[in-house]
Amino acid sequence: MRAIMTTITAGAAVALVAGCTASPTTRPAPEQPPTSAAPTSGVEPSGEVTEVATGLAAPWSVVALDDSTALVSERDSAAIQHVGADGALAEVGVIDGVVPGGEGGLLGLATHDDASGDTWLYAYFTAADDNRIVRMPLDTSSGASPSLGSPEVVLEGLDKARTHNGGRIAFGPDDLLYVTTGDAGEPSRSQDPESLSGKILRLTPEGEAADGNPTDGSPVYSMGHRNPQGIAWDDDGQLWAAEFGQNTWDEFNRIEPGANYGWPEVEGIVEDERFVDPVAQWTTDESSPSGLGYVDGTFFLAALRGERLWAISPDGDAAAASTDFLTGDYGRLRDAVAAPDGGLWVLTNNTDGRGSPTEGDDRLLHVELTPVPEG
Repeated sequence: MRAIMTTITAGAAVALVAGCTASPTTRPAPEQPPTSAAPTSGVEPSGEVTEVATGLAAPWSVVALDDSTALVSERDSAAIQHVGADGALAEVGVIDGVVPGGEGGLLGLATHDDASGDTWLYAYFTAADDNRIVRMPLDTSSGASPSLGSPEVVLEGLDKARTHNGGRIAFGPDDLLYVTTGDAGEPSRSQDPESLSGKILRLTPEGEAADGNPTDGSPVYSMGHRNPQGIAWDDDGQLWAAEFGQNTWDEFNRIEPGANYGWPEVEGIVEDERFVDPVAQWTTDESSPSGLGYVDGTFFLAALRGERLWAISPDGDAAAASTDFLTGDYGRLRDAVAAPDGGLWVLTNNTDGRGSPTEGDDRLLHVELTPVPEG
């Protein structure tokens, strides 16, 4: 691995309901957004930022393996790259049936160990007619690059479009699969409980609707989302999600089963009792949030258009404190996940057709974390 020194600066920073097609309610950005206070606890970036790997092509998701190496999905090539301990890349497979286009392609990855001890790699991708999830046996016993077995479909038939495909997948503390889906260009789907678009889904590892979901037999866990691409859990097992807004507000939401987060009726904090307000919001030019990670009391949010890393300290349903780091240092940021050593892995995203690549892009970075100073 090659270390590079970076100066890190901190800037100030309900029940399911059906049907609607109204335009979102928006408000002008306040001069001082209510979520700009700096966190007073948790951890924050400090010290060296290390290039773990370079030369990735439109990477989208990174997952850690037990040996402290990683797997990274490449959106347009449909390749899954293994990042070795020395930063070397090795292609472990190309996912059949991926049809990239616009924001679609090979998106989220997740790993899961079943009751028999077998490890599976799950992948969310855009196919010819839909978005879908497959899983493949993952063999890491060789001591070198892992190998993938044949895929089997976990969930299919999710609406696809050039934009708003969602695509983040992760296993929660309850050992169930959570999936973010976008509205696929049709905002009214987000308010339709019969549609799986504009939702967060909760599934068994085999792809069935999980027991205890808000509606029996439905995989829908929450609704009223525009294009969520980040999910993570805190130490209490509470689920949080990050979501792209349209023209005004990007959101950080505390996710409750059966709750409605308002899209397309509302966007951002509006204090409408029909919907759940976000606990943090940012203007779209300073965020465009994608991957969300959690380390030692702090959430880290990768921002694309904002080209920065947000550190967020939520306080129940109250407004969350947030501070930005790495602003403009590495361009667009796609994913942020806890690294095996207690630091943070951050995935850049400058080769996806919307960024300005520099030599070495795209990169997997390691960010050292230290406790937030008291006072």
